Amino acid sequence: MGIMIEPSKELIRIWMDIYVPEKDLLFLREEDLRNLERYLNRVLVIPKKEFFNHSSYTVIQLVNSFEYWNISKEVQYIVVAESDWLSHQSKDIQKQISNIQLQINRGLILPLSLCTDSFFFPEEYLVKDSEREYIVLQSKMWRRIPYETKENLLKVYAKQWDDWTCYELPEQTPLHLQKYANTFPAQAGGNCLSATLFALTKQEWIINEWVHPRTFFEGLKRANYFNAKIEDIQNGDVVVWVNEEGIIQHASYHISQNLFFNKNGQTFFNPWIIIDWNELELKWKKYRYEIYRIEK
Repeated sequence: MGIMIEPSKELIRIWMDIYVPEKDLLFLREEDLRNLERYLNRVLVIPKKEFFNHSSYTVIQLVNSFEYWNISKEVQYIVVAESDWLSHQSKDIQKQISNIQLQINRGLILPLSLCTDSFFFPEEYLVKDSEREYIVLQSKMWRRIPYETKENLLKVYAKQWDDWTCYELPEQTPLHLQKYANTFPAQAGGNCLSATLFALTKQEWIINEWVHPRTFFEGLKRANYFNAKIEDIQNGDVVVWVNEEGIIQHASYHISQNLFFNKNGQTFFNPWIIIDWNELELKWKKYRYEIYRIEK
């Protein structure tokens, strides 16, 4: 039976505290750097290659908040600034920087239409494209927004990542999955691969790890799972979807009755849910699926 879930107020408060990082990251193209050069004496200007190889700036929460994967390839520099730096610039410069962030498709930019109350965001943080108006979130501004406005905005935005529909737990759900099924994480990082490895190994700490494909296949091997090369799914099987190059795109753990323990992404907006086979098959139909089964 299909059900709806949603995060608790306490969990949203935790998300609220970490969603917008304390330092501002501003992504610039070559021409942007030239135009803003005289304002950058109190910040770090980091070349793109150094930034994306820097251990301080590749932690999973920054990756998720700023959505590195969506940022334009035209970006060549990243400005790292303390939270009060931007607010000390003129409103024209703040507006210019906000527009640049929209143009290069940085994360932490939310449609203004998601705000359901009457709070007025500062004009310098509002930008438009041809279709709608957006809020460009920055550290100091975020912390000045009323609590209820942030709570409502974050809750509505979070639903853009996952619709929060799922199924009730089947009777055969193992005890270690019952704790997490149809709940939300308090931290970023855990993805579909870590959720699946947790399901089959029962190692609870793995569920919040950001697991990559080769690590995942090593985990399958050590748990004695092998490619069954069949199409019928049994209880305890793992289904893996791969592209034409054999690179894994998604994985999920079959509990029983065509119901799976599943996670759709590595953000804390993506819950661990019970999902059915039809929905998984539809979502990942462009990829080939393989069934892995424990060797007995």
